[in-house]
Amino acid sequence: MADEGPRFTRVLLKLSGEALMGSQSYGIDIETVDRMAADVADAVRGGTQMCLVIGGGNIFRGLAGAAKGIERATADYMGMLATVMNALAMQAVLERMDIPTRVQSAIPMESVCEPYIRRRAIRHMEKGRVVIFAAGTGNPFFTTDTAAALRAVEMNCQAMLKGTQVDGVYSADPKTMPSAERFESLTYHEVLARDLKVMDASAVSLARENHIPIIVFSIHDRGSLPAVLGGKGRSTTIQ
Repeated sequence: MADEGPRFTRVLLKLSGEALMGSQSYGIDIETVDRMAADVADAVRGGTQMCLVIGGGNIFRGLAGAAKGIERATADYMGMLATVMNALAMQAVLERMDIPTRVQSAIPMESVCEPYIRRRAIRHMEKGRVVIFAAGTGNPFFTTDTAAALRAVEMNCQAMLKGTQVDGVYSADPKTMPSAERFESLTYHEVLARDLKVMDASAVSLARENHIPIIVFSIHDRGSLPAVLGGKGRSTTIQ
């Protein structure tokens, strides 16, 4: 049978900042970024237009900073700047793999990256470039999950992929509760009603209102992203 190609022609991939740490307790592990970037490169070469949102929790998390005495809005801006550092690291690795990449920041910093301009971002993807959206929404009190859902809607993405530590959505953390139930599929309502910790409620609601499925999979296995895009990988679909 001939290869039918990817299920989606344009997707947004959401990665947590912690995913970039690898086995470290802080910062960016380039070997881990290499592996994730290789999956993104394979997806692009397979015909999928890609954009990414990466969190900043491996460097600074606004909510945690606020808990330690930094005013919440200031702490959130610090977290946004951490996402720019992660975006630049991913850009550097992707371009080393000959994948043209642009970083667009919701907080203008023209000497480092482009400002976020919706039409320009779409044009980049149409030309085969990976676009990495940095600095969240540019506003405090919003998570990078919400930023990912917002950008997925703005970019007319057909799906939002959430790369996590585990191979789908479970009823509880399977690392601490081995008996936790794994779900093959869920509705947006079930995720919200059961308070499953997939993405924050604002992100799930935004995806539901705009009919964008959320696909949750493990980003830690090489080849997992192209497999999920081809409909073969192990994942949970929320729609």
